[in-house]
Amino acid sequence: MAPDETDRRALDDLRELAARGSEIVMDDREPWRIGGIDPETVRDAAVLILFGVLDDAPATSRPGAAGAVGDDLDVLIVVRSDSLRQHAGQPAFPGGKVDPEDRESEDPFVEAALREAVEETGLDRSGVTVLGRLAPVPLPVSNFMVTPVLGWWVSPSPVEVVDAAESAQVFRVPVRDLTNAEHRYYATITRGPSTYKSPAFEVHSADGPVTIWGFTGVVLDRVLHELGWDEPWDRQRKKPAPI
Repeated sequence: MAPDETDRRALDDLRELAARGSEIVMDDREPWRIGGIDPETVRDAAVLILFGVLDDAPATSRPGAAGAVGDDLDVLIVVRSDSLRQHAGQPAFPGGKVDPEDRESEDPFVEAALREAVEETGLDRSGVTVLGRLAPVPLPVSNFMVTPVLGWWVSPSPVEVVDAAESAQVFRVPVRDLTNAEHRYYATITRGPSTYKSPAFEVHSADGPVTIWGFTGVVLDRVLHELGWDEPWDRQRKKPAPI
């Protein structure tokens, strides 16, 4: 489906964000990171934040306050398998660690993000235009420095779970459902004397309700804010994280 005028404006917003990529740092305005990075063993990873135009199931939410997002704009999400050692069962952007062969490419982070997206969802990478990347985000719980890569799905292709050992679901979330204030709250998790919280988004897939939280929730929250697409939401609203 070709983008309409609203979607073209959204693409322009994404291009402007990508142009400022190195400046977009995921600041710690709430305590969401558990632990700290070990500089001696830290590894590089990348995720693909892939926006496109939905081919079905448009958003049911009302138009956003900024009026910048149509009801057919979406972002690609996977739900990690419950059997994985790290981040099991959590919604995430497609992505993973930067492998040695990725470093032979012109941009190892872009290559890793695209390669992992193909491996996890089966998408046709030739239909993806890479807009740019944002500053790396520390993820202490698994000791990664994660580079978000912004992409636009020029020619969307079918996506599905490729390996059930890696992913439980693959689906496209309407962006306007993400910006709906009624779908937002802080997901909390307590470790010892400390309580951590991250922005969370309640959305639906074909398999039922899904809560996007943790690292992915933080990155979505910051990206939507930088794009000017977010709406005010009740930051006093908290629920335990779905773990």
